[in-house]
Amino acid sequence: MTGEERKVIMASSAGTIFEWYDFYLYGSLAAIIGAQFFTAFPEATRNVFALLAFAAGFIVRPFGALVFGALGDIVGRKYTFLMTILIMGLSTFLVGLLPSYSNWGVSAPIILIILRMLQGLALGGEYGGAAVYVAEHAPANQRGYFTAFIQTTATLGLLLSLIVILSVQGYVNGNWAPTAVLDAAGAVVMNPDGTEKMIKAFDLWGWRIPFLASIGLLAISLYIRLQMNESPAFKKMKEEGAASKAPLREAFGTWKNGKIALIALFGLVAGQAVVWYSGQFYALFFMQNVIKIDSFTANVLVAWSLILGTGGFLFFGALSDRIGRKPIILAGCLIAALTYNFVFPLLTQTANPALYAAHQTPVTVTASPEDCSFQFNPTGTAKFTSSCDIAKATLARTSVNYTTVEDPAATVAQVKVGETVIPSYDSATLTGDDLKNTTAAFSKGVNDALTAAGYPISADANTTVARAQHFFDIFTGQKITVILILTYLILLVTMVYGPIAAMLVELFPTRIRYSGLSLPYHIGNGWFGGLMPATAFAISAQTGNVYGGLWYPIIIAAATVVIGAIFVPGNTHKKDIFADDAK
Repeated sequence: MTGEERKVIMASSAGTIFEWYDFYLYGSLAAIIGAQFFTAFPEATRNVFALLAFAAGFIVRPFGALVFGALGDIVGRKYTFLMTILIMGLSTFLVGLLPSYSNWGVSAPIILIILRMLQGLALGGEYGGAAVYVAEHAPANQRGYFTAFIQTTATLGLLLSLIVILSVQGYVNGNWAPTAVLDAAGAVVMNPDGTEKMIKAFDLWGWRIPFLASIGLLAISLYIRLQMNESPAFKKMKEEGAASKAPLREAFGTWKNGKIALIALFGLVAGQAVVWYSGQFYALFFMQNVIKIDSFTANVLVAWSLILGTGGFLFFGALSDRIGRKPIILAGCLIAALTYNFVFPLLTQTANPALYAAHQTPVTVTASPEDCSFQFNPTGTAKFTSSCDIAKATLARTSVNYTTVEDPAATVAQVKVGETVIPSYDSATLTGDDLKNTTAAFSKGVNDALTAAGYPISADANTTVARAQHFFDIFTGQKITVILILTYLILLVTMVYGPIAAMLVELFPTRIRYSGLSLPYHIGNGWFGGLMPATAFAISAQTGNVYGGLWYPIIIAAATVVIGAIFVPGNTHKKDIFADDAK
């Protein structure tokens, strides 16, 4: 690798790492931010909303790919880079300044989602430019290896966000005491065991610091981008007057190129996307919200898995220069589809043995089918007041595995834990003290039965759950095993993601390369991948199975293997990516 090539990779990668850092701060703090901006909703709905706000940035990424992809093919890679990093940095900084729901009401979550969408638009133009820029500088026989450095930036950006969060979290919580949680009326919220519910300083206000600190990273990123030169392939094409004047129409307006984009999307990127988000973001969310590991420990364990597994991007990128991109990507999708239903239960068993053991006790909700709703409420207008809905919501908050038994004759839903039966209630028929007393009695009955079945209702009293006191507190059998499980998930990520940039670059000619690869990449990662955490959580909440949501990535990854094996061309690593430029 020459000095100029190293400069290209370092400049592209450094700026892209900072952009991913900005984008993934929200994902790393989704549970905490959800409590700040979606206060008006029940906990299960709040978690879905938090993930949907995270996903909002992914939903608009294809539109950013269209806008900035066209600009990149018309005006050049470098200036498009400058625009995307500026939009990303300012949006992230404003999230840190945004007042919470308790201060601005419904305006706060609306503005939060708008800022997330601006981040998504910026990122939609970022990745394609970075991949194209590096690939057009790389030697023909090392495109996989060179572009693999760009592939590491997403994971390194996530790692950087986790390190910053952990550092700020440790400092803030170590110097400011927790305070009592208040409800909308200003009353202290109580835990199931009757103690006051407390909130740590970082969860209350300290989470804003990593967002505000991004303004410094923005300045560094802009400086780095200004030092970059335009891609020589683009400059040559521009000088010869061969650049496309309508790259979007040329890339997607004809069946010849449109077919390539569809094959890339369904035969490569869709599976890559769900494996990427399952192995990193959903694994983090799963540990924090499903198996009830505290956020600090979860971040520490994921950070170490990223440190151990990130080299896989370079390994599989380089390997794809020898044996091809397609077999490695499809193999990663296939292995993920075959093993997820084993790996995530193993993660629960290892990280929270008490919860895993409690899952072996049968829990059922017996109710009339007409009494049960699908409790996914993106508009916030539905009221879930039936006895079935109340029973399911109560169990979901405690990560209970349960099954639903349909009984058309049932007038009131019943929760059965082992041999203990607790009747639910319809909150629409009660008011005032009657509603308050009935709610308290039902919650106490369920919690007592779950406690008797071994469910660790009080997280602080659970001595079996994995806990880390500081970043290097990992040297126990339990925590090392959790890290190894998470590293396995990361290695699957590196298999599908390491070679994907080079593969996509090789499918499109130079004149429409930025636009051509950006749209299928961001539809796959923005829609199939970005919606994965929210969709999986909603499926799990509906089915009563904490692992039910895994069928979403499993089915998509398996479908990608079949489509990719049939339609995706092989041996693209041997292709001259400039061969079509003279035509």
